[in-house]
Amino acid sequence: MTAMLLPMFAAAPILVAGLLLTVGRRPRLQAGLLLTVSTASMVAGLTLIGIVNTTGVVAHGVGAWPFGIAIPLAADMFTALMLTATGLLTAVCSLFAITSGTADGRFFSPLVLVLLAGVNGALLTVDLFNLFVFIEVMLLPSYALLVLAAPGKGRLRQVTGARLYVTVNLLTSTVFLAGVAFIYGTAGTVNLAELAGAAHESDAVALAAGICLFALAIKAAVVPVHGWLARTYPSASPAVTALFSGLHTKVAIYAIYRIYAQLFEGDDRFLGIGIAVFTLTMIVGVFAAVGETTTRSILAFHMVSQIGYILIGIALFTGAGLAAGIFYLIHHMIVKAALFLSTGAIEVRYGTGALSRLGGMGRREPLIAVVFLIAAFSMAGLPPFSGFVAKLSLVLAAVDAGQIVVVIAMLAVSLVTLLSMLKIWSGVFWGHLPDDHEHASPRDHPASDGTVTVQAPLQARVGLALTAPAIILAALTILLGIGGDVLLQLADTAAAGLLDTSAYTDAVIGR
Repeated sequence: MTAMLLPMFAAAPILVAGLLLTVGRRPRLQAGLLLTVSTASMVAGLTLIGIVNTTGVVAHGVGAWPFGIAIPLAADMFTALMLTATGLLTAVCSLFAITSGTADGRFFSPLVLVLLAGVNGALLTVDLFNLFVFIEVMLLPSYALLVLAAPGKGRLRQVTGARLYVTVNLLTSTVFLAGVAFIYGTAGTVNLAELAGAAHESDAVALAAGICLFALAIKAAVVPVHGWLARTYPSASPAVTALFSGLHTKVAIYAIYRIYAQLFEGDDRFLGIGIAVFTLTMIVGVFAAVGETTTRSILAFHMVSQIGYILIGIALFTGAGLAAGIFYLIHHMIVKAALFLSTGAIEVRYGTGALSRLGGMGRREPLIAVVFLIAAFSMAGLPPFSGFVAKLSLVLAAVDAGQIVVVIAMLAVSLVTLLSMLKIWSGVFWGHLPDDHEHASPRDHPASDGTVTVQAPLQARVGLALTAPAIILAALTILLGIGGDVLLQLADTAAAGLLDTSAYTDAVIGR
């Protein structure tokens, strides 16, 4: 019975999205159903963690058709952890969108629900072609979400960012589909269970799978194909930027872990390439952030850097490395969203994210300042937050694997990350508001990037409602730092399933 409910992770959000499109403009109903469905997805993910931890991999063929005909879905510990984190972030970011007014549009809630359905389907599918389909289901609403904003606050830059986003993702999806076709042509199947070890045994399949991994690396914003992320994410509304930070690149990272473990079985012939590229991603991302002048552009480049950390886990391909990478992935989803939401709350209330036009928020908005500081320290890897556990685990795994250069790079990048967080702190929370802001009345101001935003009056405050989503995520990073053993144990179980994929394969085939 549990296995038969797996399709509901994708079906329920789509059905509710369709329902919302028929009821017209009813903001309270739309907001309520959006929060209900995303929270239910998180709870179902937590339940699935308990089931997988007790009984092992759960698999199901949609419609109860036999293997080879049915659309196959499966969930191991890695999948269950990702489903839980996805539901959590969708709920929290949706709450921020509702509070900030971004969700007031008629189509916001249905679009987010379709996005959630695509993400959940991509995490559950065992078929590479269906992975392509679910990624497209995830991307289609994203194109619209990029240009949605709170009523009256749309910007030309959102359309420009959406154009780049659409172009890159259409090209990347075409490359990925070509890779899937080559895999089918060389191996005769696109089912991950039947492809177990195929790339390790056949150079032709390895080349075809490499095309898919290359496409996923673009979607994950791996250097040198990373520039699109830093130029598109900051162009969206703060709520959408936070939502995308927790979902989009993470689906690509999940797929890289899954495909390499299943098809290549950790083939060490290619791990050196991963070590070099992902270490470069860490370094380039963090130094690219140095020259940025707005909060979200700095944080976007830091996303690139942190993606390098996460993918080092698969490049090490040891039990400790995979577990550390999975822990880092969950930690990053939570903390990066907390950073985007805390700075986004200030941007919503004060009309800008430019460092040169903010200041003194530490005194004026002490609660949001504390939340940002917690998330920033966690991102830099300081104790007692989850970032410390994540980076320490990854450093120890790299030391065990003899990758000393990687360890040095991780430690150096952590220091520069801390300096970048202090740059935001100095520009936004320290000092005083600029003179033009001190005497402000609502009027249009050109931002440093040439766009026009509406300046908030001085009496505007962020308020508890707009701060609450970031508070929730900041509290989680503290809990995962102090009680990190629980998630580390679950990550160890997930890593064991990637090192030995036989349980996943047997559950899907039905042996």
